[in-house]
Amino acid sequence: MASLLSPRILLAHSFTNPRSLSRFAATSWRWVNSTPSWEIKASHENKRGINESSSFDSASFEKTVDVENTQESSVDFFVCDAEGDPDCPTRGYSSIEHALQALRQGKFVIVVDDENGDVQGNLIMAATLTSPKEIAFMIKNGSGIVSVGMKKEDLERLNLTPEMVDDEDSSAPTFTITVDAKSGTSSTGVSASDRAMTVLRLSSLQAKPDDFKRPGHVFLLKYRDGGVLRRASHTEASVDLMILAGLRPISVLSAILDQEDGSKASLPYMRKLASEHDIPIVSLTDLIRYRRKREKLVERVTVARLPTKSGLFQAYCYRSKLDGIENIALGDVGNGQDILVRVHSECLTGDIFGSGRCDCGKQLELAMELIEKEGRGVVVYLRGHEGRGIGLGHKLRAYNLQDQGHDTVQANIELGLAIDARDYGIGAQILRDIGVRTMRLMTNNPAKFTGLKGYGLAVVGRVPVVTTITKENRRYMETKRKKMGHVYISDIDQPLA
Repeated sequence: MASLLSPRILLAHSFTNPRSLSRFAATSWRWVNSTPSWEIKASHENKRGINESSSFDSASFEKTVDVENTQESSVDFFVCDAEGDPDCPTRGYSSIEHALQALRQGKFVIVVDDENGDVQGNLIMAATLTSPKEIAFMIKNGSGIVSVGMKKEDLERLNLTPEMVDDEDSSAPTFTITVDAKSGTSSTGVSASDRAMTVLRLSSLQAKPDDFKRPGHVFLLKYRDGGVLRRASHTEASVDLMILAGLRPISVLSAILDQEDGSKASLPYMRKLASEHDIPIVSLTDLIRYRRKREKLVERVTVARLPTKSGLFQAYCYRSKLDGIENIALGDVGNGQDILVRVHSECLTGDIFGSGRCDCGKQLELAMELIEKEGRGVVVYLRGHEGRGIGLGHKLRAYNLQDQGHDTVQANIELGLAIDARDYGIGAQILRDIGVRTMRLMTNNPAKFTGLKGYGLAVVGRVPVVTTITKENRRYMETKRKKMGHVYISDIDQPLA
């Protein structure tokens, strides 16, 4: 492994956020010549010779580029401590803690879902702290529809049953019925004070079914159990925020519209609104990460001995509490310190069928061999990550686009999908439960490093997973390096074993 771990053979790279392709850290390296191809050389003793020298270019796969360690910046693979911490808000947004404090004080929070550029924002506040002033503000700056998010048990207690059969897997909001409070409201129930009275009555523990008349002017939304970890939507986000703030799990919310033309508000518009009225603005993605850090999402099912072609491993089965998916971890962590770790994303085509389009199966085999050679370590195999999280069907559709000339990043964008939709919170919780505390992470992907280190796991080094480059996967590998910040040679001067 000496050449594999030498700091003298780093490849040029820049690090990007795989979801947005925005640059978040970089190290500059000077190319020694301009030949439009490159070479990866690595060696260690194993029976397959998977890390034997390989090189390629568009014609003969034999030309190479020499690279020289001429560092121009001190920033490297290991990014700042805040990067990847689920408590650290996305740039341009408030922290979840800031939002929770505002809610406790009876103030608004704006929650924005801006995945894949489809921006949607809602004004949200605690139903128990609502007043006519806040409802009037919602009506003025929103769609005119004031909704209340409630748990199933509260809806059933008040006999506010859905108008239609509920599809728990649907991504659409689950509307039930519309109501007005019978007492304390005018005959119409449409004014800000009337709707505020209805919201307050809905949030009261003393409320009874006959306190409401229907139809009315306040729309009721059913919260799905599991919240944003089950369904990433504004209804679930609003109630989750109430729970995290220690308030009654009943929210009041309204979609924000641009007051100039009545269209869905843009992110700059919502930022301006938030700034003018001192309203925290938070990302739905940040809320998901915040919850994932704090809640135990997996349970250990069983442990068994598993002989494999790479050696004998202990197999740990973990079931996700969110979706019931069972994941597996293989290995032995000893005292949990300085553990060789591979967090591997499921790839049916590569891991099972040996697809030539990617290097996933070869990376998995190599990781298991390195762990067996070292004598301890762990591979966590995460299911549900097929195609960087887009699913098998979408991955095959992306393959068709790649055959038409798109690269792996362009294909996802063309399909309207995230470039990388994976989350490593489940993997981090499995590692902690097994007993890993500090680790050397086997990865070429900076996003995996940042995705793990916010969960109380210290990454003390990186070991690259360098596999053979082929004609079929050459463009895929090059795209990961150029557009997703992957690094194929080690940046630590440390022996493997």
